[in-house]
Amino acid sequence: MPLMSPRLVNWAGNIEFQAARLAQPTSLDELRDLVASSDRVRVLGTGHSFNTLSDTTGTLIRLDRLPLSLSIDEASATATVPAGARYAEVATQLHQAGFALANLASLPHISVAGAVATGTHGSGDRSRTLADAVVGLEFVDASGEVRRLAAGDADFPGAVVSLGALGVVTRLTLRIEPSFTVAQEVRLDVPLDAIASAWDEVFGSAYSVSVFTDYASGTARVWLKRRMDMPAPAWSGGRPADAPVHPVPGVDPVACTTQLGVPGPWHERLPHFRPDLVPSAGDELQSEYFIARADAPAALAALQGIGARVAAVLHTAEIRTIAADEMWLSPAYGRDSVGFHFTWISDAAAVLPVVSLVEEVLLPLGARPHWGKVWRADPATVVARYPRAADFAALRQRLDPTGKFANAYTTALFG
Repeated sequence: MPLMSPRLVNWAGNIEFQAARLAQPTSLDELRDLVASSDRVRVLGTGHSFNTLSDTTGTLIRLDRLPLSLSIDEASATATVPAGARYAEVATQLHQAGFALANLASLPHISVAGAVATGTHGSGDRSRTLADAVVGLEFVDASGEVRRLAAGDADFPGAVVSLGALGVVTRLTLRIEPSFTVAQEVRLDVPLDAIASAWDEVFGSAYSVSVFTDYASGTARVWLKRRMDMPAPAWSGGRPADAPVHPVPGVDPVACTTQLGVPGPWHERLPHFRPDLVPSAGDELQSEYFIARADAPAALAALQGIGARVAAVLHTAEIRTIAADEMWLSPAYGRDSVGFHFTWISDAAAVLPVVSLVEEVLLPLGARPHWGKVWRADPATVVARYPRAADFAALRQRLDPTGKFANAYTTALFG
């Protein structure tokens, strides 16, 4: 098992991992032995977290050398996929077999297990977090034993969005459906006030809707991703883009998925970015806060009130809707939600004071930070926003009594 030299950093380069060793097992038996023999263990997916969630002082494990094949059960409309696979890999195999996932995040580059464990999401009034597609999971516990849970088991809703604190997830079983076609178009120069006054109309106008803004200009760009087997959007604010555009103003859209209403396979339209190219604007930090949908107009107004401060350190900000789910640590647990996402410049000294300012206006509205992004709130305050947090802490104590999968991040939250 190699020592961590040179030091390993996350995708954004803002976190240098403190693990003593990095391991990349090639079989389940090797992984089991590794977990059983280690004092401290965390798993690193594609490194798209922007905080220390994945870090450890012990052994850091990557699952990308385990077999990446998936299996499809047409009778149950499910697919069992390897935890370390990226969504792009899974989506391609599913589409080739004639199937689809109901939703995808904006980046297809991220690992399935990492996205699920942190409550990551796509967009859509009727779409829940990516974790909601999970109906079964397999994981290696602290003793090195393989455990399996399925929807309906008492522990299941606590184990899916787990922050990696219960064990090493190796396989997940996901709900699938027949493949479908999507067309993506962009509306420009949409007044934010018009969005606030017609919230349901705007976000209900397509299968997946994303609003991009800087909160200072008073306008937005709206991405509409329409399923071709569903009615066309009724809302048509602003003006249609006549050429492809990037979510970050001024950036070449070459890395973006096809726009201008050209129909294409679901996995080539639902993400904002293509899997074969580097997404977004390059060096960046990210934050996101989940607000109950009923409070979203108030959150939008509050962010407009500090728009100049936000825009000064911002690449772009995105607003998306997420339906309520039942996963204990999902940021959308128990409430239809709106995600207010911020893609910041890569300058922590300039960004962190603005993150605190954003939290100053959003936390009183019940905001829940995305587990894998940059946030500064008091951990006790955040945990108190999850009605089943105590149940998760008890589950964690039962499955990992010695804290093998704990780190400073999870300890600050759950002790």
